[in-house]
Amino acid sequence: MNICKQAQATAVGMPTEAQLAQINALTKTPLTAEQVYVFSLRLCDDQPDRDFERFDTEALPTLAALFRGKTGILDHDWSAEKQVARIFDAQVQTDGNVSEIHAWAYTLRCEKNESLIAEIEAGIKKEVSVGCSMGKTVCSICGAPYGTCAHRKGQTYDGSVCLAVLCDPKDAYEFSFVAVPAQRQAGVLKHWSGETPATLRQLAGQAGGALTEEYERMEKLAGLGQQYLDDLRRQVLRLGLSVSGEADEPILRAITDKLDCAELKALKASLEKQAAALYPAAPQLPQPDRSTEPVGSEYLI
Repeated sequence: MNICKQAQATAVGMPTEAQLAQINALTKTPLTAEQVYVFSLRLCDDQPDRDFERFDTEALPTLAALFRGKTGILDHDWSAEKQVARIFDAQVQTDGNVSEIHAWAYTLRCEKNESLIAEIEAGIKKEVSVGCSMGKTVCSICGAPYGTCAHRKGQTYDGSVCLAVLCDPKDAYEFSFVAVPAQRQAGVLKHWSGETPATLRQLAGQAGGALTEEYERMEKLAGLGQQYLDDLRRQVLRLGLSVSGEADEPILRAITDKLDCAELKALKASLEKQAAALYPAAPQLPQPDRSTEPVGSEYLI
């Protein structure tokens, strides 16, 4: 599952000697302190976000290591032209009950990046999002893979709010400067990757296009089929009651609820034969009483 979480950039300036050594470990040509501008980032933490999700605390060290060396871009546009910075260090920091990934990134001091550095310094370029891949999501209530249990995000169970816990980091892609993060606290852009969606609706919704249209068409047909099946059950129930009496309604209802379409049609045909024997069809117009007429009266004019 690919995740995009909001982070934050803080203006800093010139690197220390230790930071410059970390930066030069990523470059082909050694840079001087005067050539680079460094700034700090709060990438993500283990606290619940507005989508009732959170990163697993134990996953943060692995995720931090994956972010080292990853690029910084603009608006999640994965193109070389949008590359503006690179993370050279990322560590987990804990403050009380909150654990977060704190990172450092650098960009070149050049004419092209002058406006970027000025906007970071002015606090304009402040919000960023990070992209990463998590292997699984589990329910905070029962620990089962989220979507396979009855618990739902945001609902309270025995005093505990259900959260989807993001676990098992697989990769870190980038961090991106964005104008409006997906969320105020922890913006999320996600789709499933390498993990089976919990429902067909999720799969169709993620695929989009023709698959979504096909799913919606099949859903309508399934609704019509369910209406037919419900109507068939009602017909069989009425026939059964007409043959056996109202006292058997609970038993008949329990039987019809368990039968499929073919079984209901077969039972309906059998009950129709029984009903026809018990209640033969009568003509609509009354017939004359032949018992009081003299023999041969049918020939009289």
